[in-house]
Amino acid sequence: MSSEEAMDTKAVFTALYDVCQENANFFSGASKGQAGDAVQRLVDAMTTIQEHARSLEPVISGFAAIYHHFDFDPHIPANGYRSLVKVVRCCLLHIIHKGRYITSNRRSIFFRASHNAAEMEAYCSALCQLRALLYLAQRLLHDNSHGNLFFQEESGLSQSFLREYTSMHKGCFYGRCVGFQFTPAIRPCLQSIVISLVAFGDYYKKLQSGIVEAGDVATYGVAASSFLTSGKYAIDPELRGQEYERITQNLDVHFWKAFWNVTETELLSSLVSMTATQVKVNRALSVPPLPFDLPLAADPTHMVTVSPPAAHIGLGPVQMRLISYELREGQDSEKLLALCRSEGGTISLSLGLWTTRSPPSPWLVLHFHGGGFVAQTSKSHEPYLRSWSQDLNAPVLSVDYSLAPEAPFPRALEECFYAYCWAIKNHNLLGWTGERVCLAGDSAGGNLCVTVSMRAAAHGVRMPDGIVAAYPATLLTVYASPSRLLTLMDPLLPLSVLARCLSAYAGTDPQVEKQVEKVSTFSMVRRDTALLLRDFKQGASNWINSLLDRGSADSVRKSVSEVSLTSPHADPPVSGKASVNSLEKGSLKSQTCQDLGTHTNSCASDVQKNGSQTANHLSTTPDNHNSILDITLTPESKPEDVSFFLCKEVDSSVSESFSSVAIPPPGGEEDSEKPREFPEGFEPLRSEQLAEMNMQSSPIVRNPYMSPLLAPDSMLKGLPPIHIVACHLDPMLDDSVMFAKRLRNVGQPVTLCVVDDLPHGFLSLSQLSRETREAANLCMERIRDVFTMKDPPPEMRKHRKLERTNQKPSVTKRDHTPPSQEAVQKEEGLFVGGGAPVVDEEGLAGFYPPTTSEAEKILA
Repeated sequence: MSSEEAMDTKAVFTALYDVCQENANFFSGASKGQAGDAVQRLVDAMTTIQEHARSLEPVISGFAAIYHHFDFDPHIPANGYRSLVKVVRCCLLHIIHKGRYITSNRRSIFFRASHNAAEMEAYCSALCQLRALLYLAQRLLHDNSHGNLFFQEESGLSQSFLREYTSMHKGCFYGRCVGFQFTPAIRPCLQSIVISLVAFGDYYKKLQSGIVEAGDVATYGVAASSFLTSGKYAIDPELRGQEYERITQNLDVHFWKAFWNVTETELLSSLVSMTATQVKVNRALSVPPLPFDLPLAADPTHMVTVSPPAAHIGLGPVQMRLISYELREGQDSEKLLALCRSEGGTISLSLGLWTTRSPPSPWLVLHFHGGGFVAQTSKSHEPYLRSWSQDLNAPVLSVDYSLAPEAPFPRALEECFYAYCWAIKNHNLLGWTGERVCLAGDSAGGNLCVTVSMRAAAHGVRMPDGIVAAYPATLLTVYASPSRLLTLMDPLLPLSVLARCLSAYAGTDPQVEKQVEKVSTFSMVRRDTALLLRDFKQGASNWINSLLDRGSADSVRKSVSEVSLTSPHADPPVSGKASVNSLEKGSLKSQTCQDLGTHTNSCASDVQKNGSQTANHLSTTPDNHNSILDITLTPESKPEDVSFFLCKEVDSSVSESFSSVAIPPPGGEEDSEKPREFPEGFEPLRSEQLAEMNMQSSPIVRNPYMSPLLAPDSMLKGLPPIHIVACHLDPMLDDSVMFAKRLRNVGQPVTLCVVDDLPHGFLSLSQLSRETREAANLCMERIRDVFTMKDPPPEMRKHRKLERTNQKPSVTKRDHTPPSQEAVQKEEGLFVGGGAPVVDEEGLAGFYPPTTSEAEKILA
């Protein structure tokens, strides 16, 4: 820990002790009067805060001395341990700020003792729970391997974290303290989201039994009126926090699908459309499921057959959306218009009488949206996609892949890979010359960007020129990590919600046992969301039967994954005479596909015992031993293939510094029946209701096509340059940091930039604040880097440590753009690392690590 950090940490705790003690002394000697109870509550809260702080101070100092060992590199200081310390520091600063407000106003006749007591109690509860999280982080530091952020077992410590999450009180983080760790500009939005969700859940709670039994989502329409009666949650933070905790702990994935799709209702989407960038082309496409051929990248004279997606729900069209700021040649062709589907109510193509057609763009952005694999479509992400299309002067093709739990893994991957190949094949229809293509996606979409590239390598087709993944999900297991402890307080990504989404995507959701019918993405969105607006006008029961026309399920056919990867020695499907020629020349299949096909399934027995239902549900081939659907790769099984443990040599001085912070389980050996996680004399606040979470997950989540962080090194080699934009306060931060480390470790080009003070999903909030707009623009600039980057020879792909640029500039002009790729290449080729953008005088630029203006003002 630097001397500046040590002095700053000491200053924060000193200020906290002073303000709490001074207020406790004042109110202890004050006249009790009618506000006696409130005054006593203030004194008790101030005293308890000091007790927590005294225990936290050495822990914070200890973590500050060692957390740099987990950074991506010295110039990208970001990992889950840093994030936990930052959140605690932010909580302390809020307490100091509130304490000084009380000091300044406590003698005023307008001073409300009860209100201020409630505020201090809320932050006191939050500090208590944060203290518990730091204890768990110390356990993780003790039990984990050096340099690794994930505890790579689903039992033991990871299971202990899940048990603690299910019982620990979380309501304090959703009431008065909601979003306290984020930038002030985004807090009102988060508060509105929480209020809307609990109001939405109020009606859902009343109708829950009927919905669960009948699966009748029409009743969701009734919940639209709850937004008109949500005032009680706005004026009662404690009630709001309690209700939000109940919802996040016990409601199923269908509730979250319905709520997250609210933004796609006709009314809200129209309002968003009016404020977003106006584009000439906004076409919803439905591409029929037909096989086609693409040339092999290694030998364009030979072709590989790309089969349409067929997993789980059978053959079905792939839904996409084409967005273009300018009308380009081919975008109004009869062939493309024949693929368009009507959405109703909106004009998808804006043309004047004499509209000129621009030439095709050399660039194309292929976008995969986020939503936890279970919700949203391209329509939810239109605002920033429109801006990207204008600023990049390039068309954007966003894929509306099928959603879980109706269409679990690998359906989404199959559809996204098919869409990628279709775009390359039909570039002339998209207003694109076919030159450069960049895959871009956020959260679940970031995962699909990486796995689609892995599929492209396995099939030997053209690779994308680059990937821009915003806060991607790269590890879909329940492995514990320090950043995942933040799920206890995150208003947008609680652990119970995250676990339900991942279970749905893995096909292990216990609430989805009935036969899955064939449903397109568009029809599912209409089913879950359009009802909300219509309920304002009429009852849902009169028209639900006419809204959807759902036929019986088609028989499940072999997926392209199974067809291409069943044999460990076979090439991908090759059409015509090319098959014979390719076999004569030797296998044209990439090294990635060979390694995947010949890799032994070390967990096959676990699949049969623990995940037989999933295995049978996913795989349709008789001999599925080497199928992509059945490979459950674990780091422990093949350490030589998965270089997950990145630090092999540990310095003795480093070990000593770690041992001073890490702590073993209390009392040595854990009691298997009722283990204790915290030292004697401390216990976190407990929830009135336990969360219902499945402790066991299917081995399918360790499939490298589902969790690319667990892919063998050979599957990561040869991927295109990957630009990761992560969030410092995101529960999935460690996914990004460890994935960037793995890519760098195998010599792959990768950049990592971490934005500060913003939540997971900031791209969907890009229109709400300056900070979110700047972060969205950063992602756009990374896409531009992919398009303007010159292809370097392999020997030039070396590591380059960029100079830090996060000092405050001497001029007032703001510049949040990192050094361009071209400028870096002039010196040392494609860099592996990333730049920390300049932080302005306000300190809220949104990029790590600024010193926030709040802290400067409070400690001044």
